[in-house]
Amino acid sequence: MVVEDDEDLRVAITAELNGSGLSVREAGDLAQADAELAVGGFACAVFDRMLPDGDSIGYVHRRRQEGWAVPVLFLTARDSLADRVAGFEHGGDDYLVKPFAVAEMSARVHALYRRAGGGRPSVLRHGDLEMDCARRQVHRGGKLLTLSDKEFAVLEYLLSRPDQAVGRDELIEHCWDTSTDPMSNVVDVVIRRLRVKLGEAEIIHTVRGRGYRIAAR
Repeated sequence: MVVEDDEDLRVAITAELNGSGLSVREAGDLAQADAELAVGGFACAVFDRMLPDGDSIGYVHRRRQEGWAVPVLFLTARDSLADRVAGFEHGGDDYLVKPFAVAEMSARVHALYRRAGGGRPSVLRHGDLEMDCARRQVHRGGKLLTLSDKEFAVLEYLLSRPDQAVGRDELIEHCWDTSTDPMSNVVDVVIRRLRVKLGEAEIIHTVRGRGYRIAAR
């Protein structure tokens, strides 16, 4: 989740994160962010400090008191020690002062994203298929597979939910950005490519009328 009222900066951040394989939701103020975050499923949130409807540290602090555990990176032009300390004290996990290099911001987000895995193993397995989420590598039968960012994201999402039917809308929500048309066939195309790359023994099963699933073993 990227919450930034400067449209040019928000677009640059989103492009960098999308290019690194993450799916991004955007908001320009706290009200929009709250509506998006209510859906759940986020692994990290990036908040500009000063937004049109308030200082985001107050919002994050309130959410923390409610038990919200999503890692947060604050972006701000406020660079005093007191401001940085306030960011951490109000629930921030990292703090980046403007101006910054988007590549550094991306590296920090990926570090928080990995941390958000919590109890989920960094390596997901299904039979002879092994996915190393930290190294972004997939092996089957000991052979390294070359997957695109979207193929990796879809496979990771399915592997983390064994024996659960996952619909196309859910996959688009978590593995694509908000500009993707939910009526398009992008999910089917990626699933088809994954099946080819994964080989003859079928791993991804179609659940008629519900989507796709990977059977628990």
